[in-house]
Amino acid sequence: MTGAVVEFSQTNFDQEVLKAETPVLVDLWAAWCGPCRMLAPVVETLAGQYAGKLKVGKVNVDDHPQVAAQYGIMNIPTLLLFKGGQEVDRIVGVVPKEELARRIDKVLA
Repeated sequence: MTGAVVEFSQTNFDQEVLKAETPVLVDLWAAWCGPCRMLAPVVETLAGQYAGKLKVGKVNVDDHPQVAAQYGIMNIPTLLLFKGGQEVDRIVGVVPKEELARRIDKVLA
């Protein structure tokens, strides 16, 4: 399994995230968001680091506002961690890779 970042959408969110066998990290972002672009390489690195243990994907909030609305997303970037179909952690804004890894490890434990 490669550490590829998956594109989540309104149509595949249920299947890809809520019904996933493994925990899922969802990056909610938009093309015009500077901090989102700063966080993108970190998310891609984590996707490789946790390949096989964690599914990593992105939701463009401009293309899929229903997903953002469903989870009450007010600011981007927002990272949501799901386990067993439930949101178990929410990280708003740009945080260091080490902090993200620590919170992912907690969900995977």
